[in-house]
Amino acid sequence: MATKHNQILNHIENLPVGAKISVRSIAKHLGVSEGTAYRAIKDAENEGMVSTIQRVGTIRIERKTTDSIEILTYGETVNIIEGSVLGGEAGLDNPLRKFIIGAMEEEAMIRYITPGSLMIVGNRENAQQLALKHGAAVLITGGFDASPEVIRLANRMNLPVIGTSYDSFTVATMINRAMADQLIKKEVMLIEDIFIPLSETIYLTMEDTIKEYRDLNKQSQHSRFPVVNKNMRVIGIVTAKDVIGKSDTVKVERVMTKNPASVKTHMSVASVAHLMIWDELEVMPVVQDDLTLIGIISRQDVMKAMQTTQRQPQMGATISDQIVEQVEKVAELESTDDSQENELSKYSFRVTPQMTDPVGNLSIGVLSETISYVATLSLESIKKRNAVIEQFNLFSIKMIQMGSELIIKPKLFEVGRRSSKLDVEVYHENILVAKAVVVCQIMQRT
Repeated sequence: MATKHNQILNHIENLPVGAKISVRSIAKHLGVSEGTAYRAIKDAENEGMVSTIQRVGTIRIERKTTDSIEILTYGETVNIIEGSVLGGEAGLDNPLRKFIIGAMEEEAMIRYITPGSLMIVGNRENAQQLALKHGAAVLITGGFDASPEVIRLANRMNLPVIGTSYDSFTVATMINRAMADQLIKKEVMLIEDIFIPLSETIYLTMEDTIKEYRDLNKQSQHSRFPVVNKNMRVIGIVTAKDVIGKSDTVKVERVMTKNPASVKTHMSVASVAHLMIWDELEVMPVVQDDLTLIGIISRQDVMKAMQTTQRQPQMGATISDQIVEQVEKVAELESTDDSQENELSKYSFRVTPQMTDPVGNLSIGVLSETISYVATLSLESIKKRNAVIEQFNLFSIKMIQMGSELIIKPKLFEVGRRSSKLDVEVYHENILVAKAVVVCQIMQRT
């Protein structure tokens, strides 16, 4: 039997587009509490089924779709290049691992063709057949058709033959971008990659007493445990400070912190680290949409994962990566005395044509990204701490033109236990062209 939470989601999904939804009406119609109705409506909003509009209310909308590609297949490639399938439809769901441009003699092609690859070639029938016989799909560029012999071979091998009107360079660029996007997405570490599963998670139930807590504390040397109800839904967190001075017979339900912050497996490690550091959380339960416990994540696990990610080589270049490649240190600290601790290294940055707006000036987005990177880099190199941007105020004083060589001068003028504040000035030919105040959340290294 479906839970009340899922019943509400099913009810919302079956409503016509444009129907108004309210917590009170859902609770009354389905006989659930308003709290349960509220949580379900928020989840429906996260899933793209409803939207809250000011002065209108919450209404049913078409479910949002995503354009992201989990696995790049031959079928996805057809959509990317706006192509057509000429044969071998049965192999469209197979993953694409690499592509080859067939601009060489057939004898030289053999060493590059591997199963799972895609041969990009024109109207060279012998090269098309060679690729299919060695387990590679074929993409025919220039608007040419495949011969009946090639189509029969593709159908027999269950390997797609795709046609497109684009030239080889264009389709190679389009496919390469899709593969790069997939690599970047894989590099973003998610909670599902590092959390401790339920089979290894120690938890308490609402019927357990403080004596059970103390027994688990001695056995595991852990001091924080999630508390679940009979349906395994998280209802609280109990810590050492919650049980101080309490009798062994008191139930943990009476002393726990109710409605604790929780995370889901699809959330990024970086976003969870931000939350844990700012709210000083040591552990967080990992839950499903209906708050069913599926594991736990610790602050130590999150910080270790982030530091491991930072040391790994980047395989797919994001826009941010392309920007920061232009940033170079131009001055080292002359002194490490306490009196000089606010004096940070300067950095240079060259404005390339790709970083400009339609009228040839440096894009505000690129300028913001550059200053943000310099601010976090300065904290990491001088204060030996990782940081996340918490607040950013930018003042663009003068237009910055294409080809300009900028000097960026960060200055640290406020340091706290949980945050630091920097003043960052940007100069071109000794003239101040931009200025920013950046507040960074400190993430102490383990």
